[in-house]
Amino acid sequence: MITGKVKSDEARIRLKVMGRRGQEQQVEAVIDSGYTGALTLPPAMIAILGLRWRSVERATLADGSTCVFSVYVGKVLWDGQVRSILVDEADADPLIGMRLLRGHELKMQVRYRGKVTIKRLPGR
Repeated sequence: MITGKVKSDEARIRLKVMGRRGQEQQVEAVIDSGYTGALTLPPAMIAILGLRWRSVERATLADGSTCVFSVYVGKVLWDGQVRSILVDEADADPLIGMRLLRGHELKMQVRYRGKVTIKRLPGR
């Protein structure tokens, strides 16, 4: 199980992100159910981790605008297991999206310092 807290009306959790050469960074990320990717990281953190560039993608944001961003390959420690994921570059606070949450149950107590829990769903 993964746990976190609600801060400033945002569900936040901490996770460990790993680079190609064993670099590690603890990241506090906001859970964003409107984001369909796995994880966003700012350019400086991607550089520190030495993530491998994969491609350039285009997305339509909630306000209807389009943005172009780089995609990298990374790893996270997620629910006790190392998972390979795609990391989208975004010059903002890290976000956790629906792709990383897939197969899990998310619960939030939406209040000051409310609990956030993410539990693996039983297999089919």
